Amino acid sequence: MAGAYNSCIFTNARWGSQLDPQRSWTRSDPEPAASDIQDAAYDMPAFRQVGEKQLPNPVLCMAWSPKRDLIALANTTGEVLLHRLANFQRVWSLSSSEYTGKEITALAWRPDGKILAISLGDTKHVVLCDVEKAEILHLFLVENPVSCMYWMEVIEESSVLSSFYNSEDESKLFLPKLPTLPKSYSTTSKIFSEEKSDEIMNLLGEVRLNILVLGGGAGFVELYAYGMYKIATLTGVPGTCRSLSLSSDLKSLSVITEIRSSDNDPEICYIQLDTKLLSDCLPEVTRMARKFTHISTLLQYLRLSLTCMCEAWEDILMQMDLRLTKFVQEKNTSTQVQDEFLELLLWGQSSPELQALLMNQLTVKGLKKLGQSIESSYSSIQKLVISHLQSGSEALLYHLSEVKGMSLWKQKFQPLGLESTAIEDAITAVGSFSLKANELLQVIDKSMKNFKAFFRWLYVAMLRMCDEHVPPELNKMTQKDIAFVADFLSEHFSENEELFDRKGKYFNVERVGQYLKDEDEDLVSPPNTKGNQWLKFLQESTHLKESPLLFPSYPHKSLHFVKRMMEGVIELCLQKPAEVIGKSIKQAAFLPLYTVPQSSENTPRLFELPSLWNDKKANMHYVVFCMPEISPCKLYLLRRNTDPQRDVHNSIMSVDLSNVLSHGVDEDENGRVQTDCGYSCLDARFYDDEMLTAVLQAPEEETNRGHVLAQLPLGSVFSCDIEFTLNPTLRLDQQSGAIPCQSLVLENQWRDLENMKAQFVAVNGIRKVACVLSANLRHVRVFEMDVEDEEDEEGAESQNASADQDGLEMTMNSQGEEERDEVAEDESGAKENRENMEQNTEGHLESEEALELS
Repeated sequence: MAGAYNSCIFTNARWGSQLDPQRSWTRSDPEPAASDIQDAAYDMPAFRQVGEKQLPNPVLCMAWSPKRDLIALANTTGEVLLHRLANFQRVWSLSSSEYTGKEITALAWRPDGKILAISLGDTKHVVLCDVEKAEILHLFLVENPVSCMYWMEVIEESSVLSSFYNSEDESKLFLPKLPTLPKSYSTTSKIFSEEKSDEIMNLLGEVRLNILVLGGGAGFVELYAYGMYKIATLTGVPGTCRSLSLSSDLKSLSVITEIRSSDNDPEICYIQLDTKLLSDCLPEVTRMARKFTHISTLLQYLRLSLTCMCEAWEDILMQMDLRLTKFVQEKNTSTQVQDEFLELLLWGQSSPELQALLMNQLTVKGLKKLGQSIESSYSSIQKLVISHLQSGSEALLYHLSEVKGMSLWKQKFQPLGLESTAIEDAITAVGSFSLKANELLQVIDKSMKNFKAFFRWLYVAMLRMCDEHVPPELNKMTQKDIAFVADFLSEHFSENEELFDRKGKYFNVERVGQYLKDEDEDLVSPPNTKGNQWLKFLQESTHLKESPLLFPSYPHKSLHFVKRMMEGVIELCLQKPAEVIGKSIKQAAFLPLYTVPQSSENTPRLFELPSLWNDKKANMHYVVFCMPEISPCKLYLLRRNTDPQRDVHNSIMSVDLSNVLSHGVDEDENGRVQTDCGYSCLDARFYDDEMLTAVLQAPEEETNRGHVLAQLPLGSVFSCDIEFTLNPTLRLDQQSGAIPCQSLVLENQWRDLENMKAQFVAVNGIRKVACVLSANLRHVRVFEMDVEDEEDEEGAESQNASADQDGLEMTMNSQGEEERDEVAEDESGAKENRENMEQNTEGHLESEEALELS
C-alpha cells in the first residue's frame, strides 16, 4: 500500500501573509514563484526573542510553569533554577544536598503553578518545592529511580463533585487551626527551616483532584493524588518509562517505554492503560484521596513538631548524669551516691569527694545555668506537646474517623480497596500516640517540680560550702520540703548497673530525653504506675482488659517509637487502596514504534522524542515522534481516544518536512522551484491542541541556513481520506511506507536560530512562550510566540505579568540583585526592557497578590 501524499501551505492572517490561506498546494498544481513565497516569508518575524543565556552547567530538564511566565531548569550539578521570561532573569536557585540528592531526573509543575516536583535518581526521592520561597515542603521515597513525571488535573464536573468541593472545608468548623511551627535549627531538619503550618497545608492545594504520575525502570509506575497520597501502584508495564500522560477524564494512561533486550537494539513502544475504575468512581476517588492527603499532611506536621521538640531538648541536660557517673568511678569510698546526698541533706556535711564534685565540676554558676536550661527546655517541650502534638493528633483522629465512615459505605468505597479494619488499626495507633504524648506531659510536669526543689536545696548547700551569703527566701526549708527532696534522691540517684552496661552511665536523673530518643530499646526509667487505680481496674476486668475501645499505652516505649509505629500502621492503611486500584488498571493497547538509533545513545533521554499530549476538549491522546533512520524528513503523529473502547479515524499520520519552509524554496537553473530541501526534525512539542512547536535542521548543503524554530499547524494533518491499516505483528517503522503523509509548507511561522546549534525545545501554549536549548545543553534562548496577539493589550498585561514574577523575588532579594547584575553584563541590548521591569518591581514589591494570575 503506497502512502498518501498531500501538501498544504499553512498561514495565519494575523501575521499578514500574502498568500491565499484557503488554497492547498499539491504536487499537481503549478508551483508558485519563489519570489512570491519569499516576500510573504520575510514580511515580519513570527516570534520575538526576549532573552538569551550561556549557562555554566549543562541543563538536564526544562519545564514551563502552567500559570506564569516562569521556567524551571535542572542541571548536572543537581541544582534547580527558576527563571522568568523577561531577559531570562533568575528568580531563585535551589542547590543540591546529600539529604535530598544530586541526580535530578525529572521536573513537573502542579497544575496551579504553586508547587514544583523534583525527582532524584541517586536517593530515589521525590521532592515537592514551594515555588514562592524555594523551600522544600515535602519529600517521599520511591522504590525505583524516577525517569519521568506528569502532573495533571481532572476537569470533569458533576453535581456530586461540586457538592464535595463546597463542603470540603467542614473540618474547619470542628477543628482549631494548627499552630505555627517554630523555626528549626538542626542540621538534619535544616531543609525544613522556618516551616509554618500554613505552608505545609498549602501542599493540599485546590480541592479539585490532581494526580502526579511517576514512571521509572523495571515497569515502575505510581499515581499520587495531590502529589502526596499514593493512589495506585501499577504492575506489568514493560521496560523503562520515557514519557507519561494521564487523560484529564481519567479514562486512560499513555506510556512511552524503552524495552531493551540482549540481542536487539532498544525498542520504543507506546502503551495505553485502561484506568476505567478511576473515571467511574471519580467522586469517591476524589473524596478518599482528599482525606488521605489531609492525613499525609498531618503526619508531616507531627513529624516536624517532634523534630522541634528534639531540638528544644539540650545535651546540657545530660551533664548531671555523666558527672555523677564519673564521680562513682573515681570515688574511693564504698558508700552510694544516694547516701552521700542524703547525709548532706540531713546533717549538712559531705564527703571530700562529693564536695569536690559539687565545687569543682558542677560549680555554683554551672548549677544555676543547668537549672535555667532545664526549666527553659522543659517549658518549650511542654508547649509543643500541648499546642502541636495534641492538636495534630486530634485532627488526625477526626480525618481517620471520617475515612472509617466512608469505608462502611461498601457499595461506593469497597471497589477502591477501603477497608474498615485497617482504618480502625490506624485510629488505635493514633490514640496510642496521644496517650504517649500525655504521658510525656506528666513526666515533664513532675520533673520540673522535682528539679526545681532539688536545685534550690543543692544551690543553698553549695553556697554554704563556699561560706557565701544565702538569700533569706531560699534559706527557709520545711520538713515537707526535706521529705520531698529525700524522695527525689531515693528515686533518681540509685546506681543502675544495667544502665551503665547500656548507656555507659549509672544514673538517669533526666527523664524527659529518653522519650525523644529515636530508639527501639525500652525506656530506662519508665513511669511508675504502682497504685494507679485505673490500671488496676483494667487488669482485673475481663471485659475491658482486651477491649478494642481502649487504646494501648506502651508504657515502656519512647514517644519516637510510638510515632514510628503509628506511621507504619497508617502507611499499611493507605497501601491497600493503591494496590486494589493498581491491579484494576489493565493494558488496552501495545504498539512497538521503532528501535533507538545507535547515534542517539548518548543523547539525554529526558529530551528525546516521543512526546505525549492530552487534548482535553476532544478527549484524545497524541504521540509525536521521528524515525530518523527510516524517514529523516518526516514527523509522525499517533492519536488514540482516551476511552480505549473507542476507535479513531486516521490514528497514524506522517508529516513531510522536506519543503516545510516557504522561504527555502529555491529556483534551479531553469527557473523552476526546487522542493526537496530536506529539513529534518530535531525536537517537537505540542504547543496546544492544534499546533506543534519544532526545532528543524536544514540539510548540510544548506550553507546559508542552519536551525529553525517553527510552528506546525495540525488542523489538516488528519484530514486524509486514506486509512492506515496497522499490522500488529510488525513494528511501526517496518511498515512506515504505508503511513499516509501530509506535506506542510509554512509561510512565516518560523524563525532562524542564528549562531545557535539548537537541539531541544520546551513550550507553554497557555502563556505563549518557548525555550530553545542548544546541543551542548548550555545555550538557552526564550521567545514570545504570539507577539501580534498581545500588542493591543501590551500595557496592561505586561504590567500584570511583571507583577506575577516580582512577587516571587520578595524573599530572594539578594539573589535577585546579584542576578540583575549578571543580566546587565550578559544582555546589554535589553537595557530599556530591564528598566521597565525594575519600575514594575518597585510598584508591586509589597503586593501579596502578586503571585496570583490576573
